[in-house]
Amino acid sequence: MTEPDWLTLSREVQAIAQNGLTFSTNLYDVARYHRLRDIASDLLAIRSGEDASTLRLLHAQESGYATPKIDVRAAVFDKEGRILLVRETLDAGRWTLPGGWADVNLTTAENAVKEAREESGYDVAPIKLAALWDRARQGHRPEVFSCAKLFYICRLVGGVALQNTDETCGTGWFTRDEIPADLSSGRVRMHQIERMFDHHQQPDLMTDFE
Repeated sequence: MTEPDWLTLSREVQAIAQNGLTFSTNLYDVARYHRLRDIASDLLAIRSGEDASTLRLLHAQESGYATPKIDVRAAVFDKEGRILLVRETLDAGRWTLPGGWADVNLTTAENAVKEAREESGYDVAPIKLAALWDRARQGHRPEVFSCAKLFYICRLVGGVALQNTDETCGTGWFTRDEIPADLSSGRVRMHQIERMFDHHQQPDLMTDFE
């Protein structure tokens, strides 16, 4: 799955407008950047079918220099070499690696530990940054904003499985051959999970990036 040109272009226009609003002090330029941001929202609405006013509000909430959002995933392995997956409540119980948007005041590794604990009940220790991938280049469904996805190899150190949290509704441990087909593909792809097995089995592999 590749992103359509209209999405990447509207995203770039929105980023230009956001950066302009961050640094410009000229009242006329500020007005032009506001208009440019609205144009980006309207173009996105025309091609995506989403409500223009909703997109305008979404873009208006972004401030400061435009940068990719950060999504962190924990690839947790047990002593048997199985990987931990959780069921995503908001995606019909489909499976994914524990993770989500990185919170401020925590390192990305600390975010991986936090997400694993909150979504599965397990305590984990990060061992290695296995991959730093651009979401748009990994086959995920197109989204409004750019996103960098970080994957940490982690080892299990304790805890007890949670079956229901605010975000997840089940946990499971899987070998490479047992990875379920019903993945929450907006969050993780099959080839990404398989690559985590490679990193777990070959600790000397270098971090993947584009």
